[in-house]
Amino acid sequence: MTPHFISDTATLTGRSLRHILRSPDTIITTALMPIAFLLLFVYVFGGAIEADAEGPYVNYLLPGILLITVASGVSYTAFRLFLDMKAGIVERFQSMPIARSSVIWAHVLTSLASNLLALAVVVIAALVMGFRPSAGAGEWLAVAGILMLFTLALTWLAVIPGLTAQSQDGAVAISYPLILLPFISSAFVPTETMPGPVRAFAEHQPVTSIVDAVRQLFAGQPVTADLWVALAWCVGILLIAYLLANAIYRRQTS
Repeated sequence: MTPHFISDTATLTGRSLRHILRSPDTIITTALMPIAFLLLFVYVFGGAIEADAEGPYVNYLLPGILLITVASGVSYTAFRLFLDMKAGIVERFQSMPIARSSVIWAHVLTSLASNLLALAVVVIAALVMGFRPSAGAGEWLAVAGILMLFTLALTWLAVIPGLTAQSQDGAVAISYPLILLPFISSAFVPTETMPGPVRAFAEHQPVTSIVDAVRQLFAGQPVTADLWVALAWCVGILLIAYLLANAIYRRQTS
């Protein structure tokens, strides 16, 4: 990592962040749907759902909603990258004396910043709705670390359709299965309440371990194997998506 790469990435990240500041509806839209889910499940379905949770249902619900926030937010990364590719902006950057990988990293860092802001908005909404964590400073930092790692993993995954999609709809379509996964996990109800095949899938997909780890940290409970499984999933997805996205980017810009 050279100073040239760092300065180029910082400049291009500033460009992307300015686009978001001029169009704050990205943050609003990213946070709006998760907050709507919070309202729906807490105030409409919450009384009928048996989550076996200590404290209000919003305590049980929030970790899954945070993952949905990230899944929704990374679609904008794919969308913005798709627009840059189709408009020829990426090719124009490649003709300039800048580090080639800085173009992609700028989109990734912009996604990380915008998603963290959206997550903060959702947490504030949850606090207003009665979310009362028992986590200390260390647990909050651990939650932030997991969510940042999860955001990076999904962002690099979103880079792939951003580079390869043939239409705007194709670029943002990656968010649909990512948003669906929390619904087939322990995000809303314990997996023990699910029928056999669904339960087997729910217990062995990445969202369940991540949700359970974040939930334990918010509750101030001792760390269990869920945390290490969650980290393994995040790192594994991140590495595979990073390598694949960079291979596609090199091929398309060579």
